[in-house]
Amino acid sequence: AANKVKGIRAALCFDSQTARGARMWNDANVLAISGRFTSNEVAREIIDAWLSVEKPDPSEIENIEDLKRMERYF
Repeated sequence: AANKVKGIRAALCFDSQTARGARMWNDANVLAISGRFTSNEVAREIIDAWLSVEKPDPSEIENIEDLKRMERYF
């Protein structure tokens, strides 16, 4: 439901790789973690990976801008 809010790019992450990638490649700004399927240890790894990415990958800026343009229509 978070992605229905303008400007929100939420990502459901099950491991540190997807968390890092969501921030780097999609400039995701909301992190979702399953409380049912994620251990406390893995949740900490996911959060650490998420917070370790300060800025999106420069090579993905055009794709991120495409996502922002699509948001205007949906």
